[in-house]
Amino acid sequence: MRRRSVIPVLVVVWLLVGAVAAGQRGYMTTDHDCATFSSTLVTIFVGPLNYLGVNPEVDCPELPEPSE
Repeated sequence: MRRRSVIPVLVVVWLLVGAVAAGQRGYMTTDHDCATFSSTLVTIFVGPLNYLGVNPEVDCPELPEPSE
């Protein structure tokens, strides 16, 4: 029964640490384009790994120009 209460707490702490990591990188204060928004989400979900030296970044693919 105790494990059921520990896992949600660990998930919340994990996401809070990720939000702190995203804030430290300045992702919470800049204008959001596709790359910044996705990098922010990745950083929040893998935030604790930032403190171990992992640098998560997501690049958006180049979209083709529409034909005229």
